[in-house]
Amino acid sequence: MSPQRLAGLPAGRRSKYAVLLLWLVLLVAAGPLAVKLGEVQDNSTLGALPAGAESSRAVQRAEAAFPESRHPLAIAVYVRDSGLTAADRTRVEADRAAFAPYADGGAVSPPVAAADGRALLLSLPVSLDDERRAEAVDALKDRLADGAPPGLRTALTGDAAAEHDVFDAFSGMDGALLLATALTVALLLLVTYRSPVLWLIPLVGVAVANQLAGAVVYLLARHAGLAVDFQSQTILTVLVFGVGVDYALLLIARYREELRRHADRHAAMAAALRRSAGAVCASAATVAIGLLCLLAADLPATRGLGPVGAVGIAATLLAMTTLLPAVLVLCGRWLFWPFVPRYTPGADTRDHAADHGVWRRISGLVAGRPRVVWLGTAAALAALTLGIGNLGLGLPDDESFTTEVGSVAGQRLIAAHYPGGSAAPAEILAAAATADRVVAAARAVPGVAEVGAPERSADGRWVRVPAVLAAAPDSDAARDTVTRLRTAVHAVPDARALVGGRTATVLDEERTVNRDNRVVIPLVLVVVLVILVLLLRSLVAPLLLMVSVVLSYAAAMGAAGLLLDALGHPRLFVGVPLQAFLFLVALGVDYTIFLMTRAREEVARIGHRPGVLRALTVTGGVITSAGVVLAATFGALLVLPLVPSVQMGVIVAVGILLDTLLVRSLLIPALTLDLGVRTWWPGRLARRSPQPVPPEPALART
Repeated sequence: MSPQRLAGLPAGRRSKYAVLLLWLVLLVAAGPLAVKLGEVQDNSTLGALPAGAESSRAVQRAEAAFPESRHPLAIAVYVRDSGLTAADRTRVEADRAAFAPYADGGAVSPPVAAADGRALLLSLPVSLDDERRAEAVDALKDRLADGAPPGLRTALTGDAAAEHDVFDAFSGMDGALLLATALTVALLLLVTYRSPVLWLIPLVGVAVANQLAGAVVYLLARHAGLAVDFQSQTILTVLVFGVGVDYALLLIARYREELRRHADRHAAMAAALRRSAGAVCASAATVAIGLLCLLAADLPATRGLGPVGAVGIAATLLAMTTLLPAVLVLCGRWLFWPFVPRYTPGADTRDHAADHGVWRRISGLVAGRPRVVWLGTAAALAALTLGIGNLGLGLPDDESFTTEVGSVAGQRLIAAHYPGGSAAPAEILAAAATADRVVAAARAVPGVAEVGAPERSADGRWVRVPAVLAAAPDSDAARDTVTRLRTAVHAVPDARALVGGRTATVLDEERTVNRDNRVVIPLVLVVVLVILVLLLRSLVAPLLLMVSVVLSYAAAMGAAGLLLDALGHPRLFVGVPLQAFLFLVALGVDYTIFLMTRAREEVARIGHRPGVLRALTVTGGVITSAGVVLAATFGALLVLPLVPSVQMGVIVAVGILLDTLLVRSLLIPALTLDLGVRTWWPGRLARRSPQPVPPEPALART
């Protein structure tokens, strides 16, 4: 069955009830499953790397040779600026004894003193079990905060504490994000429709789509191994609400238009679905297939986002093209009160562009001097790209949260009194027979502050050598040192040396992301280009749209650079540029799809120039509303306490607004007018002047 026929089912006099009954059954089944989505979250992929990365291979070797290395470390930091007192040292020894029950193996290493005599460190491995580890970290934090001598500053850091801070910061954030998103969408819909009832219908539709998407993702995670983490679950909610409202606005606008042409609301909805199904399906295909392109990424967190987002888009498309139309038809015209669209005989022959005063004037501006308009718009977008210079790549650990957390405070205390890499030393794993040569090679590397004694594995095959770096673990200097360290130890014959640790992981993450950018970005562009060619049956128009997409992305990054710099978050998390590119290309091109599919329809009826201008006029209001809603939906990410989420929200929101207000409203229409019918080459619209098509007769009331 074709998409148009399938989408026409909700408009039927009897079939609309079947559609509503089906959705009621789906909602009853999906609701309990969607609630369980948090149970299948696996956040281990958020910091994971491909198995082939050297740091990943180092972890695998360490876990096999030194089983205790599987346990994340918690590091307690004690600092007194005037120098540690005897009471402070007594307290540290008491804490060491109190920490023993929470340490894997029941023992805590002796405290490590700073050279300046002002700080001590206690480190202990904690449980592999997530629940027990969280309980242990809570207990350690409570102990540090309880009864410390006056003037002694304490903090808990290390991998275990950092992980705990992330989950603690996000505790309850799913509900807060959902509430912020729903309230934002509700307010914008109320302003858009100026109706006390109509705004509720799209909101109910996207809420149901969100439940269905959550249930499907849960089942795939439970039974098909789909990776779900809190990042992908967060993006799922934002995508469903943002894209769902976009589709609802487009469909309702077309339905309102058809209600003036048809006395029967069922016939009006059938016509609205028939004329909008192609654009909506093309939009959904663009976003879903674009998301699936992330499967080509090597970074697990990026790769896992693709299928989860694609499921959300599919659920949204299904709900907005079946449930929403059925509810609209069932309720009737009164939903639009107080601006009820009445059937008007002869409406087919009337130019409805006159009903869109603001956009009629904008169309007149574009029509007057199209070359000046598109050159000026392109120049403005190009000027915005200069803001990219404000951005940097590589988010330091101590800037990952929007608020101060204990693990970050601990890192800063350690950095002030110990070599920069003390909290996260590099770890060299090599063949035991080459231990002395490996240690000597490591000590000769510039930037290595200290090399510890080799620790031999139980089977005697491997040694583990800690190497403390002089620079902070997430700094450029530390990454350069690890590169030199790897070169040095790899050169030791028969050592089979691997260098792991926090800095090595950051370095491999950066290299993986660079590889993903080179592979995924061209793939997404090719996929979007193919979809546009098939939809518009042209080569010139899709190429123009792709150039505009790239320019819009660069301008969005530049404008976001200015905003993020003002917010104090200009250093981007390494995965943000690729994910932002995907969302801006796949979602931003939606509005041009809506415009150009309507333009193609109008050009076939009344010719190129009047057709393009009419398309801009009649779609301007609804597409702008859709863009504002989608931008505001991504803006809801700013309620989350993690800087990468804030960065993603700012970049995508700014990009969507630029695409909606400048690219789709001015750049594309002006370029299309300047090129003339060549826009549609080599399609039939470029080869001959289309003859006006007689309007369809309005169906009689039955």
